[in-house]
Amino acid sequence: MSEKAAKSELHPKNLHRERYDFPNLITSHPELEKHVSANKYGDLSIDFADPKAVKELNRALLKHFYQIAEWDIPSGYLCPPIPGRADYLHHLAELLSESNSGKLAAGEKINVLDIGTGANCIYPLLGNSIYNWKFIGSEIDPKALDAAQDNLYANPQFRGKVTLRLQQNPKETLTGIIKPDDVFDLVICNPPFHESQEAALAGSTRKVKNLKGKGGKNVTLNFGGQSNELWCEGGELAFIQKMIQESKTFKFNCFWFTSLVSKEEHLRDLVLALKKARVADRKIIQMIHGNKKTRFIAWTFLNPEQQENWRKRRWY
Repeated sequence: MSEKAAKSELHPKNLHRERYDFPNLITSHPELEKHVSANKYGDLSIDFADPKAVKELNRALLKHFYQIAEWDIPSGYLCPPIPGRADYLHHLAELLSESNSGKLAAGEKINVLDIGTGANCIYPLLGNSIYNWKFIGSEIDPKALDAAQDNLYANPQFRGKVTLRLQQNPKETLTGIIKPDDVFDLVICNPPFHESQEAALAGSTRKVKNLKGKGGKNVTLNFGGQSNELWCEGGELAFIQKMIQESKTFKFNCFWFTSLVSKEEHLRDLVLALKKARVADRKIIQMIHGNKKTRFIAWTFLNPEQQENWRKRRWY
């Protein structure tokens, strides 16, 4: 069992380690310009409490760095911070490399399942753009799934590389999505981390207050988010515990199961759940995004011999 030391910055391969170069971003996406102005320090920036500005910044980043020409989400849906989403993927690539004698596991041989891909479909879009991994994205919300499909249709380079599946039972995570003959090198997940709608609203209110220096009853969410994106019964702890329980059924379909864990205090219970599931190995990978510490947990049921057979069968 192992745990990586926390890093003081984004992953070395992350393209967003430096401050945003707004002039270059505007060149790639002129619509961003009207949202950019000098802040109190004299630096170019946007109002990160403005959802329109955040969406245009995302569009600029996706165009400039990842050649994703068209991207949109319906009003009120989660608008993901691109640097943090890319960081998860780079650490996942490192995890695969460590499982492959240090060799980068990239290309269409790598199959990834994204649990709860959302209307933004951000992990498949970034993961295929950066590493050419193939993705299946699952989603319980038909409207979100339609929006994700629109993003794929709008960018022809993803045809045949990203497919989507509707989760018919919102109480399940892996069950009903993974088919008997499916093989995934990675399962990834960004679970809803609040335990109720009230907790989600309170968290969003705190975020806006921190960004603007003030609160209010009518909060405009800069990153949006529907109910299933932000909260579920029992919050992220219950969600990941359920995912761990279900993963036992698919222990030979997947190499690494992983999930982001926003609250460090949940790790103890999650490690206990993994011990009860009798996983062969587990890892806690620490990440730092600005002033925010986060992490993801990874587990596999494959013993060393089974891992070697997997490498020979799929990655060589």
